[in-house]
Amino acid sequence: MSEANLRQKLVVVSIVAGALAAVVIGLGLTLWRAGHGVGGGGTPMTAGGPAGAAGRGSIPGKPATFVVLGQAVRKQFPYELEALGTARANEAIDVTAKVSNIVTAIRFRDGQAVRHGEVLVELDGAQANADLAQAQAALVESTSQYERSVELFGTKALSQAQLDQIEATLKANKARVAAAEARLSDTIIRAPFAGRVGLRRVSVGGLVNPGTVITTLDDTSLIKVDFSVPETLVAALRPGLNMRAETSAYPDRQFEGTVASVDTRVDTVSRAVRVRAIVPNGEGLLKPGMYLTVRIVESSRDAIVVPEQALLPEEGRQFVYVVADGKAEKREIHIGRRRPGEVEVLDGLAANEQIVSEGGDKLRPGSEVRAVAGGGAVGTAP
Repeated sequence: MSEANLRQKLVVVSIVAGALAAVVIGLGLTLWRAGHGVGGGGTPMTAGGPAGAAGRGSIPGKPATFVVLGQAVRKQFPYELEALGTARANEAIDVTAKVSNIVTAIRFRDGQAVRHGEVLVELDGAQANADLAQAQAALVESTSQYERSVELFGTKALSQAQLDQIEATLKANKARVAAAEARLSDTIIRAPFAGRVGLRRVSVGGLVNPGTVITTLDDTSLIKVDFSVPETLVAALRPGLNMRAETSAYPDRQFEGTVASVDTRVDTVSRAVRVRAIVPNGEGLLKPGMYLTVRIVESSRDAIVVPEQALLPEEGRQFVYVVADGKAEKREIHIGRRRPGEVEVLDGLAANEQIVSEGGDKLRPGSEVRAVAGGGAVGTAP
């Protein structure tokens, strides 16, 4: 091969190698641009073309948040309080004996209605009767002696000191008679008030001691219902308020009554105050110890009302999000009375202002919001 031909071949190989190198470099640059989102002229690339969906290189803002909207409504807002209470008898005691003695007679039947002063149980009174007879005999003797001494004192036959001594003896004997009568009365157990006795717990011939329960006695013509309410509601409670009581024993009945008194102290642990209501119980349906649901309803008043779930409590303060022009504004409000699902707004909101009733915990002041139907999913728009 001549030297000229060899040089010609080397030139051709160099041209081919240069072309291949240019192709490789161009392909590599294209791949790098595609991986970094840069167009052919160095322009950023987006899904919407060289300018991007946001236009001219701007960064899209935070997407809108789906929320459930409501309104601050002005309407009549009745005060209603619901609490759980316990029924108690108007008067209730355990019937017991004051002395140790033997039961000689039982004058009542289980569950019987009794009158005030009616005899319930008789105990052995033999010893008490004997003591009374002895005291009465001594009293008769001392009375006669005192009368003769007064006559003698009038004739100066008896000194003042002797008369005073005889008079003291007379008074002591009167006291002994009174004590004997009291011991005898302790053998007769009577009903201290009208009511209904419970089950009999002793038998004739049995020995009873002080504190032994013979039966129970309850006056249930009126029922006291005791319940607790938070201290924040104390100002709304007063004697005379109407109330309704319900019990699962009579699901179709409501028992009307009135608030009788409010306790003078607030419990330092529960921060609640005890309230007592009186419910007439002429039919005897309510029993002491029953569990009752109590509702107190006061006259209504005009108020601005918002859904209870719209409240955002923070460190003892209440906030809501108010929506205007599609954006949420956080606003502090002061609330008053509550009832299930609703709360009274004292200030901070005007009637008919639009608020976020659900989803407020996902918002920040100035967030864009988008409304969904009540009860729908609450979240961020895609």
